[in-house]
Amino acid sequence: MIPQRRCHRHRVAPRAIAAIACTLVGLGLGGCGGGSGPSGGDPSVLRLLYWQAPTILNPHLATGFKDFEGARITYEPLATYDRDGNLIPILAAEIPTAENGGIAPDGTAVTWKLREGVKWSDGQPFTAEDVAFTFEYLSNPEVAATTTADYAEVDRVEAVDPTTVKITFKQSTPAWSQPFVGLGGAILPRHVFESYSGANAKQAPANTQPVGTGPYRVVEFRAGDIIVYEPNPHFREPVPFRRVELKGGGDATSAARAVLQTGDADYAYNPQVEAPILKQLEAAGKGRLDVAFGSDIERLYFNFTDPRRETADGERSTRQFPHPFLSDRGIREAFSLAIDRDAIAQQLYGPTGKVAVNLLVSPQQFNSPNTTYRHDPAAAIALLEQAGWRDSNSDGTRDKDGVEMAVTFVTSVNPLRQKAQEIIKQNLTAIGVGVELKTIDASVYFSGDPSSPDTVNRFEADLQMFTTGNSSPDPGSYMKWWTCDEIVTKANEWSLNNYARYCNPEYDRLWTAAAAELDPEKRRELLIQMNDLLINDVALVPLVVRASVGAVSNRLEGVRLTPWDADTWNIKDWKRPTQ
Repeated sequence: MIPQRRCHRHRVAPRAIAAIACTLVGLGLGGCGGGSGPSGGDPSVLRLLYWQAPTILNPHLATGFKDFEGARITYEPLATYDRDGNLIPILAAEIPTAENGGIAPDGTAVTWKLREGVKWSDGQPFTAEDVAFTFEYLSNPEVAATTTADYAEVDRVEAVDPTTVKITFKQSTPAWSQPFVGLGGAILPRHVFESYSGANAKQAPANTQPVGTGPYRVVEFRAGDIIVYEPNPHFREPVPFRRVELKGGGDATSAARAVLQTGDADYAYNPQVEAPILKQLEAAGKGRLDVAFGSDIERLYFNFTDPRRETADGERSTRQFPHPFLSDRGIREAFSLAIDRDAIAQQLYGPTGKVAVNLLVSPQQFNSPNTTYRHDPAAAIALLEQAGWRDSNSDGTRDKDGVEMAVTFVTSVNPLRQKAQEIIKQNLTAIGVGVELKTIDASVYFSGDPSSPDTVNRFEADLQMFTTGNSSPDPGSYMKWWTCDEIVTKANEWSLNNYARYCNPEYDRLWTAAAAELDPEKRRELLIQMNDLLINDVALVPLVVRASVGAVSNRLEGVRLTPWDADTWNIKDWKRPTQ
């Protein structure tokens, strides 16, 4: 999967700023004096603040954007998309086209020519065999890779020669650029992972000490704390920093302040902070915000299964036990009508967010014109009354047949999210729904740890909230997340993407048709139909279209965020303005 970015924290009083800055010194992320680097630091050291700290650096086992961010500094795909949706070759020598013979006329195969002379950070040559192996690795069910949706239509991957790889699809497909491109496209070294390509995949030392082709290599990894990188001695061009420090933990507000106001760091990832606070911090003049709207949607998920009942072997939230009221479309519609998305977008996000109506919003040609959003508590109450949910015992919560309409609503620890939770709780309480709020540290919530009941994957609550979106301008694999085959279970280690356990045969039919449709306009129409079905069936509630935001120091240039890759996708180009 590639779920959810982001979180945040309360504003810190101005007199606490100096204490924060000096705390960062102790963390190796700044100083309290003057100088040519961030707040007097060494300008040859790049300091990154990620309040959601990476816990694994294998992108095919990652479940949170934080992990892809840390891994992307080391690993590379064949190509990626820039902010404007243009394909850029990275490990590929060129982008395949029909004209250069790269794309088969019938859409059943694509052939990539690879850069020559590329080496892994341990000095071993990078070849087409590594690309073929990566597919074998992630398609092995025992590995439980989280990126399999990007490769769902691939039949086989062959190394034609050391610098040529051919990808053959199961059928004609328009999404030839999905595999090995962008966020989920990282290539793994065969010689490093071959012995860890089955049930033992999670035990691979390279999951935290990666061997990649990227500009920097890991020299120190402390999960949830700090990652230290140094230049990859075998990278194909010089890099400007002798050391990169990715410091995790803390909160979004202090991370944004360290870049925008105190100048103690170079870059802060995803400063999910209320808009007025960000504006105030940016006014200090030490940095700027880079904003890129893409596909990210802060969304509310319904659990279609009962999180309070469990199977004989102890599995909760299974299709064996439907949810006592959220499995009813009318109830889900009532919840949707009750939630004030305008308040969430305007009060909390400002210019970095806007009300979401659709699940699929980018690229623009897939943003459906057929759907609407309505905040109508009276209509919500009418739906609940019609369904027989009334407060029969006068306890303030509706009930029916002895079942109280009470929900547990979970998200990550972040004051911006907690304020959104409060708005939603007030909205639902007003129509007679009991709401218990629960927050989980982001390092746990987005960890993908199959042993933890508190991850977005396992979703052992009634409602949950986070952000994600399609990681490619081609949204085919993203829309696959709502198919029946993608339902997470204990058997697949909760590694797939259908956390809500939604299953609709009509949706599956549309996805199958879209996956094989080569006519761009017909495929666009099918994808819009899929979006409309999910919205009209109230499979989830899209809340806010969120921009990708990074806080960038004025002492750093070259940062170019794209909604289709990690923030660090072009870190080789980041440098000091004086360099």
